[in-house]
Amino acid sequence: MELTITGRHIDVTPAIKEYATTKVSKLPRYFDRILAIEVITDRQDNRTYEVEVIVKVEHTDPFVAKTRGDDLYACIDNVVDKLERQLTDHKDKLRDRRYKT
Repeated sequence: MELTITGRHIDVTPAIKEYATTKVSKLPRYFDRILAIEVITDRQDNRTYEVEVIVKVEHTDPFVAKTRGDDLYACIDNVVDKLERQLTDHKDKLRDRRYKT
């Protein structure tokens, strides 16, 4: 699994990088076909941050979650929660034998 953490208009400090890495590394528990994860942090103005995470998965379109808030760490938590739900729903859909594509 490839992990990329970038920042727009913000310097990605080692603390931010470590926090994002530990939070995002939990995602393969929910779906095991993850190929790459890209975390993009952005500072909109002096007080607003935006975090976007793109998860590339085998045989499907990438999963994208985005959030905006005043606290960067809380934004990372919210994005990971959104992706956990998306990946769990996708896995349930694949495992449901009644679902026809």
